[in-house]
Amino acid sequence: AVLDAFAPLCERRGDPDRAARYRAARDAYRAALEAHAWDGGWYLRGWYDDGTPLGSHAGEECRIDALAQAWAVISGAAAPARAVAALDAVERELVSARDGLIRLLTPPFDRTPHDPGYIKGYLPGVRENGGQYTHAAVWVVKAMAAAGRRDRAAALLELLNPVNHARTPAQVETYKVEPYVVCADVYGAPPHVGRGGWTWYTGSSGWFYRVALESLLGVSLEEGRRLAVRPCVPDDWPGYTVELRLPGESTVYAIRVANPDRCAARVAAIAVDGRELAPAAGAAVVPLARDGRRHEVTIRLGP
Repeated sequence: AVLDAFAPLCERRGDPDRAARYRAARDAYRAALEAHAWDGGWYLRGWYDDGTPLGSHAGEECRIDALAQAWAVISGAAAPARAVAALDAVERELVSARDGLIRLLTPPFDRTPHDPGYIKGYLPGVRENGGQYTHAAVWVVKAMAAAGRRDRAAALLELLNPVNHARTPAQVETYKVEPYVVCADVYGAPPHVGRGGWTWYTGSSGWFYRVALESLLGVSLEEGRRLAVRPCVPDDWPGYTVELRLPGESTVYAIRVANPDRCAARVAAIAVDGRELAPAAGAAVVPLARDGRRHEVTIRLGP
C-alpha cells in the first residue's frame, strides 16, 4: 500500500526510476504473498524464527488475525477470490455481534511454546490478545467498504460506535468506560467480555472518523484539486448530509446525498450550485473552487 501510494509522488518530483523500482518491489511482494502467505481460507500473519506459521488454521492459538485480512483488501494486494474468502473468514471467526466486538485474533495466546512477543504479556482475551483492538477493527470496516460490502461496513461501524455500548444500564455496567470517546480495546474473554479498555489514548479514534467520512460517506479531497464523493452506504439509508470547509480557508461545500429509490449502488445524478454534472464511474467528482463562498452539492443515488 505504501509503495503504491508513494510511486506517483516520485514521478511528480521527476524521479521515474525510483517510482519504477518501488512498483517492481510492490509486484514482487504481492507475488510472494500469494505464493507463500495464503493459508487456504485466509492470509497468514507471519512466521516465527523457526519457520512455524503464525495465524494459520493449523495453529492452536492465533489461528486467524484481522490485520492480515483487512490489509490484504485495503492494499489491493489480494487476488479477488481470496479477498472475498479472507473477509468471509473475518466475519465467521472474528466478528461477534452478540458481544458487540471485532476481535483482533482468535484463539488468544496462552500456552504456546513459541514467543509472539509483547502481546503474550496480556491475559487471554485482554486488549490485543484476543480482545478487540479498535485500531484493527476499524481497518476491518475499511476493508469491507473497499470490497463493496456496503451493508456490512455500516453495520460493523455501528458495532464499534461507543454510544451503542452504553444504551441501557446493563450495557453501562458491562462496558464501564465513557460512551462518548472511542476506546483502544474491548475485552473478549469471560468474565469481562464487552468491557472497554483504554480511552482518550488511541489513534483508532482518528481512523474511526476517517473511515466513517471517507470509506462510508465517501467524501475525500483528491490532490487538493477535486472533491470526490463515492458513497458506500446501505440501500435502506434515505440519505445524509456533510458540510466540508476546505482546510485553512472559508470555502464551504454543503453536500446533500439523497437515496429516493433505496438503492445506493452508485451516484446517478449530481449538481453543483444548480448546475448538473455528469457522474464519473458511479461517483461524484467536483473541481474545487477556492473562492471563499458556500457551494451546494446535491447528489442522487440510484441503481
